[in-house]
Amino acid sequence: MTEALISLFIEQLASIIQQEVKLVMGVKKEVAKLTSNFKDIEVVLKNAEERKVKEVNVTQWLERLKDVSYEMDGVLDKWRTEILKQEACNAGSTSITKKVCFCIPAPWFCSGRQVVLRHDIAVKIKELNERLALIASERQNYNFQPRERGIEQIERQKSSSFVDKTFGRVDEKEKVVKKLLNGSGQERATCLVIPIIGMGGIGKTTLAQLAYNDEQVQAHFNNRIWVCVSDPFDEIKIAKDIIEGLKKETPASNVLQTLLEVIHESVKGKKFLLVLDDVWNEEYRKWEPLKLALQNGAVGSRILVTIRNKKVAMMMGASADTINLKELSDENCRKLFSHIALVDRERSEYGTLEVIGQEIVKKCRGLPLVAKTLGGLMRYKKNRKEWQDILNSKIWELEVVEKQVFQPLLLSYYDLAPAIKRCLLYCVIFPKDYGIAKDELIELWMSQNYLNSIGNKEKEAVGEMYFDILVMRSFFQDFEKDDLGNIKGCKMHDVVHDFLQFLTKNECLVLEAEGGNNKRITEFDADNKVRHLTLMFAPKGPLNRSSLCNCKNLRTLATFDSKITSFGQELISQVKCLRTLNLSGNSLKEVPNEVGELVHLRYLDLSYNADLMKLPDTVCNLINLQTLRLIWCSKLTTLPEAMLKLINLQHLHVMDCDNLKLPKGIARLTTLRTLDVVGIHGDDDVDNNKEALFELSDLRNMDQLHGSFCIWFCTDLKDVRQAEKAHLVNKNCLVSLQLGFSISGTAHIQEETVNALQPPPNLESLSIGGYCGTTLQPHWMTSLNKLRSLTLGIFNFVELVPPLGRLESLEVLEIQYWRSLKKVGVEFLGIDGTIETRTSSSSPHILFPSLKRLEFNYLRMCEEWEGITGWSEEKDSHNTITIMPCLSSLRITDCRVLKTLPNFLRNTHHLKELVIDGYYSPTLAQGCRKGRGEWHKISHIPDIKVGKKFVQKDRVYQIDDDEMASAASTSCSGNVY
Repeated sequence: MTEALISLFIEQLASIIQQEVKLVMGVKKEVAKLTSNFKDIEVVLKNAEERKVKEVNVTQWLERLKDVSYEMDGVLDKWRTEILKQEACNAGSTSITKKVCFCIPAPWFCSGRQVVLRHDIAVKIKELNERLALIASERQNYNFQPRERGIEQIERQKSSSFVDKTFGRVDEKEKVVKKLLNGSGQERATCLVIPIIGMGGIGKTTLAQLAYNDEQVQAHFNNRIWVCVSDPFDEIKIAKDIIEGLKKETPASNVLQTLLEVIHESVKGKKFLLVLDDVWNEEYRKWEPLKLALQNGAVGSRILVTIRNKKVAMMMGASADTINLKELSDENCRKLFSHIALVDRERSEYGTLEVIGQEIVKKCRGLPLVAKTLGGLMRYKKNRKEWQDILNSKIWELEVVEKQVFQPLLLSYYDLAPAIKRCLLYCVIFPKDYGIAKDELIELWMSQNYLNSIGNKEKEAVGEMYFDILVMRSFFQDFEKDDLGNIKGCKMHDVVHDFLQFLTKNECLVLEAEGGNNKRITEFDADNKVRHLTLMFAPKGPLNRSSLCNCKNLRTLATFDSKITSFGQELISQVKCLRTLNLSGNSLKEVPNEVGELVHLRYLDLSYNADLMKLPDTVCNLINLQTLRLIWCSKLTTLPEAMLKLINLQHLHVMDCDNLKLPKGIARLTTLRTLDVVGIHGDDDVDNNKEALFELSDLRNMDQLHGSFCIWFCTDLKDVRQAEKAHLVNKNCLVSLQLGFSISGTAHIQEETVNALQPPPNLESLSIGGYCGTTLQPHWMTSLNKLRSLTLGIFNFVELVPPLGRLESLEVLEIQYWRSLKKVGVEFLGIDGTIETRTSSSSPHILFPSLKRLEFNYLRMCEEWEGITGWSEEKDSHNTITIMPCLSSLRITDCRVLKTLPNFLRNTHHLKELVIDGYYSPTLAQGCRKGRGEWHKISHIPDIKVGKKFVQKDRVYQIDDDEMASAASTSCSGNVY
């Protein structure tokens, strides 16, 4: 973390020298010295970070450096805050009402106060500079090596093709062997590359060994070569290892060209298997010469690589055949542990220890390396007490785990850039097995100032890039994705969490309540090292100062699974350095006025406090606030009128605040990039003494909105021109839009509103719900050329589906709860219905060219899904018309009177899955049984599920039609659809 911290401060100091130093007289030289000292230290930080794992004195040197760095950051932030206050005051003189300005504390305007503050800043900078100069001079005592690679490199385990007894991995091995023997659609390539990807310690090498030694594989290839690559990617060494594996005489030459010529001739006409174990190289120029030399082998040759980084697979051109390795099952992990730990034990001893061993195995969380390491540790523990001690220990406190399990993770960690390291380390604030929302995580990184703009990329874009890098390098798992496959959230493996705790043990702390009272942080009281604190299971009642001991330097305070009812002045006085405060999911009824004293706060999360009714006006004094999250605060009705003072606010989350009415002043927050939902309530109940409510037309100047946006019409617009004035079409950074209407609305008003709300052309996802119009034919619908997902739900009166077949990028389409729809006609495709009308055209027509998933749900009046008159495979052999060529999944649920499927389904060759809910769609289900009327249209589909469907505990249980009668009398604890 220190390395990342220093690089950040150097950037900040450079900015201050250029822009802000004039505010503090006489400090320019000190800032220049400070920058110079930081740069001198930065040169050796990489080596220092690597050595701190083994050398206590280096750790202590880094801790002193970190303390000074944090103190300096506090001074700089105080400095920046004063500048923001001045900007707010300047803005107040021209645009902020007297009522708003009155909330700003009087000292902000006092020139005498400013002089004293600037003097204090100058004195503090000088003092910190003296301390930093001493630390910089001490670096000479440790013989640090500069920059990229110090002499203290982590030892990398060398692998071989030999494999010990394994447990599990049967399915994975079969999958790898199948790819090695049969290949894939990439058979046109002479030598197919197959990557095995996973985090360190998950068993990639073992799986490669199993496949390498398979009898079928041995018989299939003329030559098998095993090469341990590791890092750095040494082309000369790798080439020599390949030659040696080919049983050829290795040239004495170290000239790459000479070695590659030997490889080129040696593999000519031969079908070979090459395993490259532990590949880290991302540079194509290093891989290309080897690749070209190996292309001389026979068709069917294979290269099996084990990697941690998906970017490597992409570089090698192998992403299509990737095998993503998951954890071992609990049972196989237990067997592996027992095979090592309990071997040669007496029967009486075995039974006693096995029960404890099963609990110890839970610490492994499916990682074979951890199971082997802990198994090896317990092998020499003889009695129950020794086993119990290990069970009660934290995994990162065990020396053997530090040496054997964390070493591979350290390799992955040290391979990250400093800025990404600090982002990864911050993830330790989340509890184990916590679902981390991607956007929330990026906003948290921003709150700690971990993201700086790179080129033209804004901070959010940089955060997305860092997140993607951590995903590709296997630090995250269990991804939650949207309909389009975009990652929305993830989890961290428990062992990765333990590893991060190991790296941040003096700085980040997860604190669990015990017996209703928070455990005190005794081991950290003396030095106040804790910067990021997570409270778990805090009991119902106030959050008070005693819960935090003396953690006055906290940057983050987060609570999870807690029931805090209040917090007040005593607590706030102790946490004045906070940048991030997460009190979501508690039982708060109010927020104290003193919260406005947390002037350094960037991130405030009060979501899921269902009883919270208002925010104090002092929230508007949080001049640095970037993110305010109020999701599901269902009793919240208003926000403070002075919200426009929050000149740094970028993300405002108010989703599911059903009673909240936004003030009009929100539209004047020019920095606002996220506003997830706007409720249009009308103005009948507005008190004339209060500021007017936010109207739809107030969106006109908010073209900086990004991401997802929802407009919820609680009532119909009184003036439809409001929709036109919103200028939705100009909000080019929106990628997702939801329009929700009141089902008790007026048809023609809602029709005019939808027509006027033309979305931006870059929109990727659109959802319209609760619509009361009789037609849905907005002029803009078929012009959304980048739209990938469309959901149209709860339409009571629409009888015709729009011509959606013209949407060239549409991948996912859901049509559900249309109560008046009796037929899905050919207008849905965007044509008039006869094949003859299309054959006169010289060019082929592709309808729904990108559609992958189609769902018709709860269309209870729909009787027919119409095909094309005159269409058949034979007549359309000249490809005059193509319909849904990419469709892979079709689902039909609760379409009670639907009888037919369209004839063109017979030609959807990529359709892999058809699901028809036979219980609530009985007519269609019967017609789709083998040999029945609709069977010839769907017989080519490999996965057909037609029957009654039970959903129980998030699992789908399928019952075939033949079993339906008996199933109807069987009870089920799940929901029946």
